[in-house]
Amino acid sequence: MILRGRQANCRIDASAVDIAPAVRIKRAGAKGRFSRRGRFPIIPPMVPRKRKILSEVVTEKIKDLIIDGGLKPGDKLPTEHEIARRFGVSRICVREATKALSFLGIIRGVPRRGLSVGEVDLHRVTQYLGFHLALSNYPKLQLLETRIVLETGALPYTMARMKSEPGLYDALKEKARILEETADPEVRLERDVAFHRALLEASGIEPLVVFNDLLEIFFKRFRESLLAARWSAHGHRKILDSLKRGNCEQARKLLHTHIAYHGKNL
Repeated sequence: MILRGRQANCRIDASAVDIAPAVRIKRAGAKGRFSRRGRFPIIPPMVPRKRKILSEVVTEKIKDLIIDGGLKPGDKLPTEHEIARRFGVSRICVREATKALSFLGIIRGVPRRGLSVGEVDLHRVTQYLGFHLALSNYPKLQLLETRIVLETGALPYTMARMKSEPGLYDALKEKARILEETADPEVRLERDVAFHRALLEASGIEPLVVFNDLLEIFFKRFRESLLAARWSAHGHRKILDSLKRGNCEQARKLLHTHIAYHGKNL
């Protein structure tokens, strides 16, 4: 629907905005609110709808094409021209979408060879996920609960690796020992982050590493609580010993208590 102003050649696309139903346009015999001059109606503010940029829609379509087609790294993709024709968009729009996907390593473009499926650059994804977490200002409780889910959920896999790789327990225990012996609060905080990073990485589940920056954000947001919790350093060794004994449930309870401690004053 297009609304046209009587005294000016303005066009308001009502399909792009939500217009309050109380808007009344002056017509013969109608009563309403008008500006001082009485020429134009006073229209309540319009609330824009959140719309996706066309290149973002194309980006999602290309990802669907890869997933639905069961394509693997190295498999060929349609050309930019073919993608543009398939989705009914310009090649410029397709180029914007492919640049975004190439940045993350999802697709690769080689001159005169076209597009192919790539491999996601987890390091780059981690950097930008951490940036998103830093800017989003999530409630502390959500950060706390996310940490609990991630870290306790990884413990069974860490325990399994400890059985096949004895050196893993020794390496983690050494980090815990150094942490316990650290007196400087700031240095202790840095080593606390390092320990939990190592514990998550010890699961061997590579995609989990992309959430490592969550630890950085958590430790910054809960800094005062972490600096005050001197007792927590000794709890790390108990978690590791439970895993070594094969008691994953005990390790999970200890880690849950260890992290949840910081939420007692929320």
